Amino acid sequence: MELEEEMSTSDVVLLLSSVPERTSDLVYWLDEARLRYRHGPAFPTLGSLIAHLVEGAPKVDGLLRHAHLDGQKTADVRAAIDPGHDQDLTLPLQEALEDFARVRRRTVDLLHGWGTAEWERTITDPRGGETSLLEVCRLVAKHEMAHVAQIRNLSAVLPEPQDLGPVRPAPVNGQ
Repeated sequence: MELEEEMSTSDVVLLLSSVPERTSDLVYWLDEARLRYRHGPAFPTLGSLIAHLVEGAPKVDGLLRHAHLDGQKTADVRAAIDPGHDQDLTLPLQEALEDFARVRRRTVDLLHGWGTAEWERTITDPRGGETSLLEVCRLVAKHEMAHVAQIRNLSAVLPEPQDLGPVRPAPVNGQ
């Protein structure tokens, strides 16, 4: 399925449910040096891409949950889908991936129970206008699949381990 085609609700749920596993399959073998390696100034590290996905999952889950269960009518969709890119993983890789999968399972469980009315429910984004929850989920799926492709591409061109240099300790409190 091309992501340019309009995704059905089942397509969206399938893609959203597959992102944590696809991400894990691509990065399970990475050590700390590879997670921190930056291909160039304009490129994110693999660790920051993974952190971006992990940080976004509970925000998306919260947005959908509040819109569905609490009837929330306004939400900053872009902030939920696309949190900052400059963060590093705050948890060990395996723990971060497990958290991502756990949160996403909750979201997918919620979506499995939705009928047409829930998918068509609209919310207003101050930056993007009115949009349906289906369209929000389509945006999330496209965004995350783009990051999965980015992770695949960056991990495929990592230099050999001896070329990475020593592992530098992570900065503590910005120092």
